[in-house]
Amino acid sequence: MATTIILGTGIIGTSTAYYLSKHQPASTIHLVDPSPELFASASGYAGGFLAKDWFSAAAADLGSLSFEEHRKLAEKDDGAKKWGYARSTSISLSPATNSKKIDVWCRDGASRADAASGDRTSGVAPPWLRREEGDAVEVISDEGTVAQVDPLQLSQHLLQKCLDAGMHLHHPAKAISIQTDVRNELSSICIADTQSSTETDIPCTNVIITAGAWSPQVFSELFPTSNFKLPVSSLAGHSLVVKSPRWAKEHEEHGCHAIFMTSQPGYSPEIFSRIGGHIYIAGLNSPTEPLPALATDSRGNISKPAIERLRDTAREVLGEDDVEVVREGLCFRPVTDRGTPILSRIPDTCLGPSMSTRSAPEGGVYLAAGHGPWGISMSLGTGKVIAEMVQGRPLSADVSRLALKV
Repeated sequence: MATTIILGTGIIGTSTAYYLSKHQPASTIHLVDPSPELFASASGYAGGFLAKDWFSAAAADLGSLSFEEHRKLAEKDDGAKKWGYARSTSISLSPATNSKKIDVWCRDGASRADAASGDRTSGVAPPWLRREEGDAVEVISDEGTVAQVDPLQLSQHLLQKCLDAGMHLHHPAKAISIQTDVRNELSSICIADTQSSTETDIPCTNVIITAGAWSPQVFSELFPTSNFKLPVSSLAGHSLVVKSPRWAKEHEEHGCHAIFMTSQPGYSPEIFSRIGGHIYIAGLNSPTEPLPALATDSRGNISKPAIERLRDTAREVLGEDDVEVVREGLCFRPVTDRGTPILSRIPDTCLGPSMSTRSAPEGGVYLAAGHGPWGISMSLGTGKVIAEMVQGRPLSADVSRLALKV
């Protein structure tokens, strides 16, 4: 079996490695990440909301597959205890104006509630939600079609499964160059340890780029003679994790809730209760915030006005005196102009002159990125399908419309 190097050790990378190892020796899989701390961006700071059928036709099959994979993994590995997997109920606090599936909701501050699949019915607000008289509560998800996880704990669990299986983790490290054989086919990658400055040449023929918003930089640095630019950009998002006596362990037996509300134009707060007494609040997104060199660098760019606005929302929905801030965050989600992720082999013609790869499954360069707000929800399905693609096995979901357009 060909050795595979995965560039990017977030939840998409670890999911891919996890599924690859089911059909090839774990010792032939290498994970590479330059960040001093893993899961320091969206994989650790996203909301962790899972949906089964909130997607447009192009991504619907992948979304449904991934939701089922989340359920099966949680049952198999005790996800309720280890990463807070729980059923959820989605609620809108404002009537939606658009019932079509929304893929690019985050670019103009629209609400994900507009993509909800369930029939809208009057509902009861969760006990932790502080309401004003006249608020309308609508349940926007069908039973069993949405769930909640703690994405950091899930990412850490997947990584540990990979390491326990015998995979190699290069961290902090980065891929700095490629080597080719006498046929000009990719044959190895040089990995530089960014702390010790040592370099290691790893023979490999399969490369998978799963670096999220950093994927274009990873590609351009590895293939410097290529004129092709990966069509992935970044969307910055601030978040808060808070605690409130309104949401405590005794409330968890009734399940989590996902609250979608419209506050002001361009700001649609999303509020998720999680197992463990935490409530996640987000909804302030910016496509113009510069992408830092490393995920950990984002901590120095957290906007005080943005955090204060989220604190105001927390006080609005939880009460003035009931909010204890656990964590402030800024992460960068990978997005595409078309609004759907890319799961695809990158054609050899895009790699640069005199550069090629072996035919699948013996070789190739692949991309899995651009999931926008759905990276956690689609993570397991993406990992499963990309692993099948690389290994030349039948695909579990139709991702034909998620291919890279060249």
